[in-house]
Amino acid sequence: MSEKKIVLVTGATGGLGTAMCKKLYDDGFIVVANYRNEEKAKEWKEKLHNEGYDIAIYYADVADYHSCGKMIEQITKDLGNVDILVNNAGITKDGAFRKMTPENWKAVISTNLDSVFNCTRHVINPMIEKGFGRIINISSVNGQRGQFGQANYSAAKAGMHGFSKTLAMEVANKGITVNTISPGYIGTDMVMAVKEEIRNQIIAQIPMGRLGGTEEVAYLVSFLASSHASFITGANLSINGGQHVY
Repeated sequence: MSEKKIVLVTGATGGLGTAMCKKLYDDGFIVVANYRNEEKAKEWKEKLHNEGYDIAIYYADVADYHSCGKMIEQITKDLGNVDILVNNAGITKDGAFRKMTPENWKAVISTNLDSVFNCTRHVINPMIEKGFGRIINISSVNGQRGQFGQANYSAAKAGMHGFSKTLAMEVANKGITVNTISPGYIGTDMVMAVKEEIRNQIIAQIPMGRLGGTEEVAYLVSFLASSHASFITGANLSINGGQHVY
């Protein structure tokens, strides 16, 4: 069995997930990528393989507890126990709360918050037994400050850090750290697809005058995954260019 640490990144095929997988791979981790859309994931895996990244992909609907269990059971069988979990999967279904449907509320809470329980619950006991683990939860500046039209998203993202704080206390003496990262507006494909006029309005609100880079968030993820971050736990690390300070 390899001594390299195994990292599972959920929602890996998006802009942030891709940058995280590449950085973690470059830094010597065995990287495992979770996906939901098989066709997209196969194209993603092939593209990264052509760039020199050998990353295994595993299906799970992170909103479903048993689906996550099957995925982690298969990863354990194929590679070994997951040492580091990056809960990165997320969706948005924005709309003013007075018009928000129960379906759009539930979909966002399930994918963004229930997923954190679903995946973490399946890896935490092996981490405790091993005496080592890293849980890294990718939240959002809008979970810290709120955002019009995102009652569902902001609630889920704020909930992620509440989870981090409590679990961090429970496993602090087991060699396991649990932390949250709260990015601001990052230059992902999704953000770059926004109309330039709207994007410029967003950038005008950021004191640094630019969007964040996916690689900047990925660097922070890899740092928290490393042995150098072993005394950091229960923290919420902002990476937002000064857009929200507190």
